[in-house]
Amino acid sequence: MTSNNEQRVLLSVKDSIAYVTLNRPEKHNGLDMQMFLELISTAKTIRKDRTIRAVIMHGNGPSFCSGLDFAAVSKTPTMIPKFFLKTPWGKDNIFQRVAHIWRDLPVPVIAAIHGNCFGGGMQIILGCDYRIATPDSKMSILEMKWGLIPDMSGMVTLSRLTRVDIAQELTMTGRFFSGQEGAEYGLVSKISEDPMSDAQTLAETICKQSPDAIAATKYLFKKTWKKDTRGALLWERITQLRLLGRKNQRTAMANGLAKDGVVKPFVDRTSFK
Repeated sequence: MTSNNEQRVLLSVKDSIAYVTLNRPEKHNGLDMQMFLELISTAKTIRKDRTIRAVIMHGNGPSFCSGLDFAAVSKTPTMIPKFFLKTPWGKDNIFQRVAHIWRDLPVPVIAAIHGNCFGGGMQIILGCDYRIATPDSKMSILEMKWGLIPDMSGMVTLSRLTRVDIAQELTMTGRFFSGQEGAEYGLVSKISEDPMSDAQTLAETICKQSPDAIAATKYLFKKTWKKDTRGALLWERITQLRLLGRKNQRTAMANGLAKDGVVKPFVDRTSFK
C-alpha cells in the first residue's frame, strides 16, 4: 500500500459525500499513467458504494489539474499504445475512460476548480455534472499546442455544453481563458470565490433527496439530452416506471405530505447502477 504522498488520487467519504482529491501538487496535478489508473479505480470504488450520494472532485495544491504530464508519460512509452487501444466489448479506451467514467456514475459529480485546468484536466471536469470555478482560474483546451485533438471524451462533453463555434475556436486556438469566460461559454456551471464551499453546499442539498430519484435523473438526462422527442418521452416513461413504488419513492412521498415536519431518512440507492 502506498502512502498518501505517493498516491495520485485520494478518496474519503463523509456524510454520504465522496471527496476525490488529485494529489500531485508539486506538478500542479499533472496526469501521469498512475494517476489515470487511480482515477478510474476510484470511480469504480464509488460506483460500488451505494451509500455515496454525491462526489466532489478537487485538486490538492495550487491547481486543479495542469493536464498531461508529458515528461512523466514519456518515461513509460510502452504504456501509451495500451492506454489508447479499446477492448472489443468496451466503448472507450483508458484515456477516454478517465474523463467519461464520471459521467457514467449513478451519482452527481461536482468539480471544484481553482488555479490551472488545462488539457486532460479540462476534459475531466467536462465529464463532471457541475463545474464550480474561481473567476480567475485559468483554463485551456490545450491539446492543439502539441498538435493533437482533445481525445479524452472531449468531443462528447463539449457538444453538450456549448455552441459548436465556441468549441471549435477554443480547440483550434488552444488559448487560455478564465473561469469567468468559461461560465459565459457554458463550460462552467457557477463562479465562486470558494468553489469547495459551494460544492459542499450543493452536495449536501442533493444528499437530502431520494438517492434513487437523483440517480434516475442523471440516467434520464444522459439518455435523452439532444434525443428526438419520441425517444425522450419513451425514456421518461421507462425511468418513471422503474422508480414508482420503490421504498425511497414512498419515503419521499410521505415526507412531502408530512404535516408534522418529521422527515424519514432514505435508504441507500437500490437502482440505476
